[in-house]
Amino acid sequence: MKFCSNCGTAVDLRVPPGDTLPRHVCPACGSIHYLNPKMVVGALPEWEGRILLCRRAIEPRHGYWTLPAGFMENCETTAQAAARETLEEACARIEIGELYTLFDIPHISQVHIIYRARLLDVDFGPGEESLEVALFDEADIPWGDIAFRSVEQTLKHYYEDRRRGRWQFHVGTIPPPSGHSSPR
Repeated sequence: MKFCSNCGTAVDLRVPPGDTLPRHVCPACGSIHYLNPKMVVGALPEWEGRILLCRRAIEPRHGYWTLPAGFMENCETTAQAAARETLEEACARIEIGELYTLFDIPHISQVHIIYRARLLDVDFGPGEESLEVALFDEADIPWGDIAFRSVEQTLKHYYEDRRRGRWQFHVGTIPPPSGHSSPR
């Protein structure tokens, strides 16, 4: 951040009084600008034992498969964000189920939240951010072409839970790839 979004003055990076971390502070109007992690919210849409995946038409990971998910918008709940992203990326309508996975990804300042969901029908297709969408049985999941580790972990938990016949909420942290240095 270079300029204050309130008054346009160049900001300073310093620890404001009462804080412990450097923040972008406007020397003119005193506004403190907090840069916080982004919330990525999505769904694990199910239809008769199969999972709906989207092949990405955008970077990062263009051409790789993912669950329908994206950045949460202001003024929406996480469940609303999951349903909206599924509609945008897969043109699919879903019924949101329970919160299923939550992954902290501190090295990229993101939190990924995935809900279990039920497809309301099989009238789906690629949205603008998807090259294609398809339903997959476990044996057909393109494991080597999954876009994100949080999606891979969510799918693995799903199939493990399904085999056990017991669903549980999964929380974890995705570490940086080996050789990756933290931005802090």
